[in-house]
Amino acid sequence: MVKINLALQGGGAHGAFTWGVLDRLLEEDDLEIAAITGTSAGALNGAALKAGWLKNGRQGARDNLDWLWAQVARLDDLALPKWMQAWLPTPGFISKSIEFSPVYQLSDTFGRMLSPYAWGPLYDNPLEKIVDQFDFGRVCAMEGPKLYVCATQVRDGKVRIFEGDAITTKSILASACLPTLFQAVEVEDPQTGVVEPFWDGGYTGNPALFPIFEDDLPDDVVIVNINPLERDSVPVMPNEIQNRINEISFNSSLLRELRAIEFVQRLISEGKIQQGAMKNLRVHMIADDDLMNDLSVATKLVPVPSVIAELKEAGRRAAGTFLAHHKDDLGQRQTADLVKMFG
Repeated sequence: MVKINLALQGGGAHGAFTWGVLDRLLEEDDLEIAAITGTSAGALNGAALKAGWLKNGRQGARDNLDWLWAQVARLDDLALPKWMQAWLPTPGFISKSIEFSPVYQLSDTFGRMLSPYAWGPLYDNPLEKIVDQFDFGRVCAMEGPKLYVCATQVRDGKVRIFEGDAITTKSILASACLPTLFQAVEVEDPQTGVVEPFWDGGYTGNPALFPIFEDDLPDDVVIVNINPLERDSVPVMPNEIQNRINEISFNSSLLRELRAIEFVQRLISEGKIQQGAMKNLRVHMIADDDLMNDLSVATKLVPVPSVIAELKEAGRRAAGTFLAHHKDDLGQRQTADLVKMFG
């Protein structure tokens, strides 16, 4: 049995890619998930996986993830009509169609002009009715994979990690709270015990890796990337610029932690610090940057059922490719080339 940690990025409805990755990994009976650190959609995926795992093992985890994304796919009030979706050939085409649709552009313009607090009693967070249905008795249980949920404390701008009984509907909503769309979520700060406002964890940890530095956790971490690290073309249109700003800001915290991991690995390999003095993580990544380069923030915010289904299948394919090439490396050697990434 090979034990691994999972690090699950946030990215709105693009988190369906992670659903596909997890669905495929859960088919491997000789892989055990020891811990999950997740932000935003990654936190939802992690909570659904853990609750399902404790209910009915691997199949329970897969079933609960299926349930979660069936719920998310219904939050498509701004999506294109179902008959139109059937005639659009690719997720990228759908993404562009939504981006340039009058309804999306109007809502995006209003979102930049109006604060979420301007809605008064009409304000609603559509994720709340989904997260409320989670079995928190299992999500917060000591058994099963350890779960860490990342959010950003608004007042001091630092990352906070919710674990154990601190994981609630509010802390998961806080992890997924984009401040241009949602009012800050007030929840008890796990560090101070004081109720504080929180925003999306992607600003400070997407996801945070330091919770899995504990000695009792395995050395292998599989990071599921949603936001592409690189784009070949320079964005020139306003929507393209905004989209790339979003991707860069939501990758920056992860890249900082990966650079620190690479630095520690270099010090160990050069004999400047002793083996065992610091956690020496083996990093692995599962991604589909070609697909994600075709998409944009539009399909992160608008959960189009056909795109969600394609993202799941893309995640399964990416996980299958990773397992075919690198399953034997798990527990043995790192497969992500951090030296090249930061060279």
